[in-house]
Amino acid sequence: MGFISTANAGIDTLINPSKEATVFEPRLSDYTQSTLQEVKKLAWFEKISLGGYVQLRYNRLFETNPNLTCEQCDKSIGGGNGFFIRRNRLRVAGMVHPRMFMYVQVDFASSPSTSSTHYAQVRDAYFDLGLVEDNSLRLRFGQSKTPYGFINMQSSQNRLNLDRDDALNSGSANERDLGVFLYWAPVKRRKLLAELVKSGLKGSGDYGCFGYGVYNGQNANKPELNNYLHQVVRFSWPFHVGNQILETGAQAYQGKYTLPSVSSGVKAVSDLTYDDRRAAATFVVYPKPFGIQAEYNIGRGPEFNNITDSIELTPIKGGYVLLNYQARYKGHIIHPFFRYTYYDGGKKHERDARSYEVQETEFGVEWIPFKNFELVVAYNIADRRYEDFQKQDNRQIGRFMRLQAQLNF
Repeated sequence: MGFISTANAGIDTLINPSKEATVFEPRLSDYTQSTLQEVKKLAWFEKISLGGYVQLRYNRLFETNPNLTCEQCDKSIGGGNGFFIRRNRLRVAGMVHPRMFMYVQVDFASSPSTSSTHYAQVRDAYFDLGLVEDNSLRLRFGQSKTPYGFINMQSSQNRLNLDRDDALNSGSANERDLGVFLYWAPVKRRKLLAELVKSGLKGSGDYGCFGYGVYNGQNANKPELNNYLHQVVRFSWPFHVGNQILETGAQAYQGKYTLPSVSSGVKAVSDLTYDDRRAAATFVVYPKPFGIQAEYNIGRGPEFNNITDSIELTPIKGGYVLLNYQARYKGHIIHPFFRYTYYDGGKKHERDARSYEVQETEFGVEWIPFKNFELVVAYNIADRRYEDFQKQDNRQIGRFMRLQAQLNF
């Protein structure tokens, strides 16, 4: 049973609405009882499938300030940069047993330093164990996305805006961590969550209607640095209102985070370990044809104070709102979008828990002429203050146009 991706399968359906898509990524949520019976009949090598995507970007068109950068976002933003492979992902996935799903994803475009690019790094490596026959209740073991923030869980392959927002993503820079997670959702809701991705409506994927997990808390591919585990809990419910589909959600996490990088001369607690806790609300109207996606989170975490040259536990706040539209024309899919982001707080994973105040607007359009190719053109207007011990009184304002070509396979 081969697949291309959940997004691509949905494009098939949108282009040929009378014909059900014939390719899909076999996530656990895609398997109904009838499909489970089919899985039992397959040999092990028939249950494993490959897929992935590649993104090529250029961010320097009409650039007004080459000093405007974003470490958390796309590292090719700013002066001295050119074409950039943002992602080069290969996935191996499949139902190796009617109640066991495995998923491994490697990115071949990771950058361990500013002078080295295109290294392979594990992004996901987990397996789901169904605790009941229909897999509505399951345990996930391994490295995977933590269920906090719709936009964090939404795949970059499906997302409209080119980078995740600072506000939600500052809680987990690469959205993933190593731990154990429990997910539950009725079969009917799991089918809807899967369809929201497969149909091209920009869903976040199946992370259940209820999720709870314990994980290290230092972010993916990072060693644990303290004796405290993070905990996360999330509630979400997608539902129909007439022809429209809405989703509401709430989530929170707590734990202790140990700073990985502190400049000499900065005052900090002796073990560099700070409370790290947040709560967020989510509201989504899927684009049929108009859509809205909005999230806001509050919490407390470490942040650099340039007046005292110290790292302090401070409040964080911020969120985003995304407006979008889905149109079809002669087999093409077109998604115009607009997003506004605001964030005020620290970024624990950056040097000295760098202090941020961000206001950013991005608008653009995604064009999909056929299921294997996507092109995004976006314009970014940003006002960013980001300061640490080595870079103080640093506020950068600028605008630039962005291009991204994406191959799906």
